[in-house]
Amino acid sequence: MNIPVNGVGAASTRLDAPAKVAGTARYPADLAPADALVAQLVFTNQPHARLTAIDFEPARAVPGVVAVFGAPDVPVNEYGLTKFDQPVFVGLGDTGRAAVAADVSRWEADALALVVATSADAAAAGAAAIVAEWEPLPVLADIDAALAQSGPDAVLVHPEDGLDSNIYHSYRIRKGDPDKAFAEADVVIEGDYHFPYQEHAYLQPEAALSYIDDDGRVTVEIGGQWNHEDAEQIAHALDLPLRQVRVIYPAIGGAFGGREDMSLQIVMALASWRLAQSGEHRPITSRWSREESIIGHHKRHRGRVVARLAATNDGVITAVDIDGWLDAGGYNYTTNKVLGNMHLGVAGCYEVPNARIDTHAVYTNAAVGGAFRGFGGPQGAFVAECQIGKLAERLGIDPIEIRRRNLLREGSIGITQVAMPTGVTLPEVLEACATAGGFDGPLPPAEPFSPVASLVPQTDALVRGRGVACAFKNVGFSFGFPERCEAQITLYGPADGPIERVEIAHGAAEVGQGSHQALIQMTAEAVGVDESIVVGVFSDTATSGDSGSVSASRMTWMAGNSVRAAAEAAAKAWARGERPAVGQVRFVPPPTEMLDAETGAGQPNFAYGYVAQHCEVTVDTSTGHIVVDRVVSVHDVGRAINPVLVAGQIDGAVLQAHGYTLSEDLQVHDGHITNPRLSSYLIPGIGDAPRAIEHVVLELADPRGPWGARGIAEMPFIPYAPAVIAAVHDATGVWFDEFPLTPSRVLAALGKPATD
Repeated sequence: MNIPVNGVGAASTRLDAPAKVAGTARYPADLAPADALVAQLVFTNQPHARLTAIDFEPARAVPGVVAVFGAPDVPVNEYGLTKFDQPVFVGLGDTGRAAVAADVSRWEADALALVVATSADAAAAGAAAIVAEWEPLPVLADIDAALAQSGPDAVLVHPEDGLDSNIYHSYRIRKGDPDKAFAEADVVIEGDYHFPYQEHAYLQPEAALSYIDDDGRVTVEIGGQWNHEDAEQIAHALDLPLRQVRVIYPAIGGAFGGREDMSLQIVMALASWRLAQSGEHRPITSRWSREESIIGHHKRHRGRVVARLAATNDGVITAVDIDGWLDAGGYNYTTNKVLGNMHLGVAGCYEVPNARIDTHAVYTNAAVGGAFRGFGGPQGAFVAECQIGKLAERLGIDPIEIRRRNLLREGSIGITQVAMPTGVTLPEVLEACATAGGFDGPLPPAEPFSPVASLVPQTDALVRGRGVACAFKNVGFSFGFPERCEAQITLYGPADGPIERVEIAHGAAEVGQGSHQALIQMTAEAVGVDESIVVGVFSDTATSGDSGSVSASRMTWMAGNSVRAAAEAAAKAWARGERPAVGQVRFVPPPTEMLDAETGAGQPNFAYGYVAQHCEVTVDTSTGHIVVDRVVSVHDVGRAINPVLVAGQIDGAVLQAHGYTLSEDLQVHDGHITNPRLSSYLIPGIGDAPRAIEHVVLELADPRGPWGARGIAEMPFIPYAPAVIAAVHDATGVWFDEFPLTPSRVLAALGKPATD
């Protein structure tokens, strides 16, 4: 392939790489000036309880404590990315204008107070001195406990919603005649699937610096994914005009959806704003420990799906019948949106003529669920791909062939009863996966491995298997959300000479995926200049418009289109003789639709990405340990803006999915996370990674994408769990309807006693 040396398609070195490699990149925890005050956020530690008394005075009396802030200090004591259902602080008395009751803690990480002091030790001592009294309320520890509550005496997490159960958001699909299809089916596959929490485990725990800037704006420097939305939530809670709030993203140590929702943004802004009113202008810094981070931010949703699939003896799917539930925890966060993506994915990337699908979001008092790479897609693909894998086994049809017979393709009518957006390339992706994976060839013999130094491998206990899975995922926001992405390009140079400097101002967050590098390359390509003269001004609400969130695999697609339009506008200004020449645009993609409440009909998305994966595993049947020997991950990226960044996204997503599938086992009991440390919540280390990850990158242009590009960031994650599970089944003959596939779970399924 002819790889250009500049612009779109070039394997350019990331602009932030030198500072990150040298250790000079400045993250939020690195920003504290010498005179900064230190803030400690105090969690309630109450999964479900009513506050009956609180006293901040002992905390204020601690030497070094400057202030203690709580619910009465917040003008509008509510927040939420998609629904205002959480108080900024749990408290008593005048807790501001808010629809949600502030005297109830619904999650162990609800905030009780923010202590600001001259040192971290003083802040911690002040936090420990707060006196709070609680009336315990029944803890709805999981979905089953929450669903058991109904009727006039039901325990409801959010009674203010006026509902009679803890189900607060649902989707449904009614397509064709599923009852008739099941009655006439040659074969029916049934499954009861359970999927676990996952912790984001990003490198940088939450941290922030807050102050009043030179223009009098309440300013927070923090890691996030959508700085304009952060600013809007701060402005809402503080009851300030948006122009008085500024959010800046410095270097960010990972996000994966975990920084879409609030952590320290509102409380730090509140502290600087209130202290400034009393004449205290020192900046304030705060950082969470790893334990606070694991407890204090949301998780990938756990949940359950009960599924049936009907098919002919030729392996053609005729119907699905599905019920699903997601555990939202105590607050919505983005659960309603994640549920929508799972809802679209549980039928799989297949043509399904008849369907009944009901999915529900359920409030509990367990860990809060929210955005995480794949955003409901992994949960849906787990169900759909296991179902079609079981169908292939039942009928004795090759797993690749059965997918060929059912895949969505150009012109297919999707599960929501409308044609798929143009550019469906699932057949091409599957064929590339079958070829690269060598699915029909023999597997090499097992290689002995020892996952634990004290375990001696038993060669005769090793079995090998291979599996395949495919999936699709929306690019961009769904269900009628008013998508947009703003960009400003400024061209500098003499009136009678060439362009000497190009500036791109954009709000996109750089969370490790390379978005700023991609923006530089796309700007150079759009303007027609060398990358070396392009300068980026990024991630500051004071200098850039609203880019939307770095999530939903949308930023390259959306930002690229905004950059092309801004470059065109700047070129016109340049031609008119304007110096500097400015092009400022808001790109708006094709509209999407909210699904019909009764039938689920509608066009939920304007673009998709497509993926297929082939996995080979070795299972030690004597210990239950699994090694993934080989992963072939095939993607249609439309156009690789930077091939190196694409490869990095594939490697990172596969490794993150590897932990989700095999080792990451978050324990939540009676509303408390009981293993909030990386010593007991086991993310993969280098020795745990798949032995080989092979990338196959197709560039089959998305008709609407910039230079044909599609999103990539989430796609490699989505089919990994079902591909590994299919491979383990191929090796052992056992299907797993629940994961992670820890050694004890594998041994139990094999009918063998666990080994400690």
